Amino acid sequence: MTPSERAIELVRGAYDLHVHIEPDVIPRRTHDLELAQRFRERGLAGFVLKSHYVPTAERALLARRVVPEVEVLGSLTLNHGVGGLNPVAVEIAAREGARVVWLPTVDAANEAREADALPPEKKPLWAKLQAEFRQAGLPLCPIEALDANGRVVPALRQVLGVVARHGLVLATGHLGREEILKVVEAALEEGVRQIVVTHPDYPTQALPIPEQRWLAQQGAYLERCLVPSWSGKVPWERVFEAIRATGLEQNVLSTDLGQPKNPPVEDGLALFADKLLEAGFAEDEVRHMAVTNTVKLAKGGKA
Repeated sequence: MTPSERAIELVRGAYDLHVHIEPDVIPRRTHDLELAQRFRERGLAGFVLKSHYVPTAERALLARRVVPEVEVLGSLTLNHGVGGLNPVAVEIAAREGARVVWLPTVDAANEAREADALPPEKKPLWAKLQAEFRQAGLPLCPIEALDANGRVVPALRQVLGVVARHGLVLATGHLGREEILKVVEAALEEGVRQIVVTHPDYPTQALPIPEQRWLAQQGAYLERCLVPSWSGKVPWERVFEAIRATGLEQNVLSTDLGQPKNPPVEDGLALFADKLLEAGFAEDEVRHMAVTNTVKLAKGGKA
């Protein structure tokens, strides 16, 4: 399936804040430089390199130098590969120019519980890789965001302080529902100014709409990713309902693309736009979520 010309034009100038591409330890559909060139051809402003395993700010800098017309941005995901909830890793990533810090994803306690319950044939690539790590005897204790009393753990408080001091975007990763609500509260207390709730409709998050509405009222952005609905894990109508309930100002579109069997990454935002237009959203509404809000996050609040 290819996006319409109308949709391609509508998302011109957007950032895709969530892509998985090579180099990686998991097979991906494309690589940094090729994607930057394709974004340039489409008139897309840039993208954030997400890795579950390594910092990406250095890769992003190299890509920007090769394709300066596209702003490739780096990030850090706080899994075991970088020491988990490691404020030093966040400090270094910030000094190297990273834009987004994701809280644990593949090593999150919430995600580990869900992945362990899946039959082998339904496990995602990253879950199979986690199993290989464990078979090799590597220590992969699930990373908890809250202590036994339901309070944000001290290491995470330190992380939030570094994120706030450098003006980075905090994304909630694959934390669970209760963790997300308490971490967003703590982030606001620590002075974090831009918070993104990662795919809140995904089964391992599954935030009820009243809680999504509360998060939006706190100023958090709700990230609507293409892949969960494209792959059938989240009904499209659920996404449309949640957007309408929480308001355009606090909704942001991304793709989560890069998997070999999924559509080309550069098509993702336009494909999402087509779905929204078919569902009755107006062009200016789609553009606000795909362009205006992604630019604000990429640029630190400057549209």
